[in-house]
Amino acid sequence: MILCVTEKPSVAADIAKILGANVRRDGYYEGNGYRVSWTFGHLCELKEPNDYTDLWRRWSLGALPMIPARFGIKLKDDAGIKKQFKVIETLIKDSTELINCGDAGQEGELIQRWVYQKAKCSIPVKRLWISSLTDDSIREGFKHLQPSADFDNLYYAGLSRAIGDWILGMNATRLYTLKYAQSRNVLSIGRVQTPTLALIVSRQREIENFVPEDYWEIKTLYRGVTFNSTKGRYKSESDAGEVIAGIKEAPLSITGIERKKGKEAPPRLFDLTSLQVECNKKFSYSADMTLRTIQSLYEKKVTTYPRVDTTFLSDDIYPKIPGIMQAMMPYAQLTAPVLQGPIKKSKKVFDNSKVTDHHAIIPTNVDPRRVMLTRDEKLVYDLIAKRFIATFYPECEFATTTVMAKINQFEFKATGKQILKDGWRAIYNKEQAQNAEGKESDDNGIMPEFVVGESGPHEPSLLKKATQPPKMYNEGTLLRAMETAGKFVDDEELRDAMKENGIGRPSTRAAIIETLLRRRYITKERKSLVATAAGCQLIDTIKDELLKSAKLTGLWENKLRKIERGEFSAQQFIDELKVMVNEIVLTVLRDNSGTNIIVEQDKPKAPTKGGAAAGEPKKKKERATRVTKFEQVLCPVCGKGHMVKGRAAFGCSEWQNGCHTALPFAEYPADLTPAKLRDAIKKNFKTQNS
Repeated sequence: MILCVTEKPSVAADIAKILGANVRRDGYYEGNGYRVSWTFGHLCELKEPNDYTDLWRRWSLGALPMIPARFGIKLKDDAGIKKQFKVIETLIKDSTELINCGDAGQEGELIQRWVYQKAKCSIPVKRLWISSLTDDSIREGFKHLQPSADFDNLYYAGLSRAIGDWILGMNATRLYTLKYAQSRNVLSIGRVQTPTLALIVSRQREIENFVPEDYWEIKTLYRGVTFNSTKGRYKSESDAGEVIAGIKEAPLSITGIERKKGKEAPPRLFDLTSLQVECNKKFSYSADMTLRTIQSLYEKKVTTYPRVDTTFLSDDIYPKIPGIMQAMMPYAQLTAPVLQGPIKKSKKVFDNSKVTDHHAIIPTNVDPRRVMLTRDEKLVYDLIAKRFIATFYPECEFATTTVMAKINQFEFKATGKQILKDGWRAIYNKEQAQNAEGKESDDNGIMPEFVVGESGPHEPSLLKKATQPPKMYNEGTLLRAMETAGKFVDDEELRDAMKENGIGRPSTRAAIIETLLRRRYITKERKSLVATAAGCQLIDTIKDELLKSAKLTGLWENKLRKIERGEFSAQQFIDELKVMVNEIVLTVLRDNSGTNIIVEQDKPKAPTKGGAAAGEPKKKKERATRVTKFEQVLCPVCGKGHMVKGRAAFGCSEWQNGCHTALPFAEYPADLTPAKLRDAIKKNFKTQNS
């Protein structure tokens, strides 16, 4: 009898159906020489400190660092999990071969291996490794089962990650809690969590310490085209004023014209991080929500495996492209031009050297109309589908015209870009037109014909602007920062190279952000992620860069990837972590600063009758004054004036008397009612006013 073990009951049902194991038993399917059972994600976990020795049951600085001689695993303390494990354990003893049908990734490998170890499995094990859950993919996978030993390094990397997180998390959390926490708050420290918090705190400090500087730009309008001074920014208004005075009456002369043609390649296919970034940008989805949605699409068989960090496809996918596109019936108009002729095979899309476990996220050959999708699933599928189709469209062709001009001795430049052939942009034209509305740009689009030597009158203007602080992180920009260990990279190829040293894995980054929110180290203000006082204080208290440096944590991540490839020893990784933890413990124990950190907790409501605490008289609730006019909303800075609505921001009525409060519409939308504006001000200015 052959036993198959999957990670979820739903996947077990799909595999059982294909294998002909159609009889449902308690905890498994049976038939045609197969039994198909399942786990519920992690059935096992690493033992806790008190499982090793009673000395570690009580939190004590004297017991640190806690490093077991040998790490062990245990079943999770859950009746349903224990029952299902017993089923698998019994089936293993009654089988001749085991097929690991777990999720095809590092975490999936770890989940299955721990169950087999706990069950003392001694029968041969093979591995089912597939990138989608379609019937065709499952059948193909069973034809090409692989030896379990081929995935040993994947398991060692997952095990090293789990043990490393235990060593650092258990020890550092107890250490910092006992040394610095007040009121029995637990100060949670993590290998990935803490450097991520440090990124947010660092950005916040940059913004708080930012001092805006005024600068001036000179532009002039000639024949309906905007020319910009080639000098760029002027730091002094008097210098800029002198230029304006020198060009006001003089004619503008065209001195040079350059025309260039260019091509723009389609955007890369999605990996998990880029999909999360795009969903945050377009739909304001959290990283966790995008992960849950794409996981659901994968389980509904309409998209491929989601927890990937590559934007490339392997060569074996190329012959399947026509079949996938033919199945995408709602997109028939867009796929038709691709299917009319031979499909191009570009190295920018197909590259075996850039694909390890799984390829980029793409649609499968299942028609999405045959599956019940939620609204969110439809939106995410649409992004993936259009990106996939665009990949096989021609490049976008454009022409750029640069016109140079002189006014007296001052040089000016105008640029215009014209799309000659839409290419892949035809798929997004409507969306791009909407996104372009209201955006500032120096691009003049299609310009009139100019001739070198022509001259004429122009309309100069002087614009006063101010330097802007960096923006607060939102989930999308934080994911990008985690991916590149805090460095900001626009170039796709450079971003690929830096993924090796990113913080965390694509599959865990969403959970890290959720953990920071849950532990109240950060909060959300609209889309921005803001560090709380406790979060800032914790980062200030941690002196050891190894705990909070994104760069150094990225190097640890790189070693885990090398373990996965068989290029670094798992034992060496663990040994290095043990040394690091010993150093951290000694450093903290020597600290005599007397720092105390308080994490705000939810205050439980007293369960007393009538809503008042016992013994207190019930107070009559005062009715709040209704706010219906902006005149009722006080300025949060000066406290004298009231808010007025301008063209680009809400300002203070006392502006003539020196109050320069400005609340831009980007942060305080123009359609806010007076009451909602007041609430937003109360929330955002609470700290300053307290």
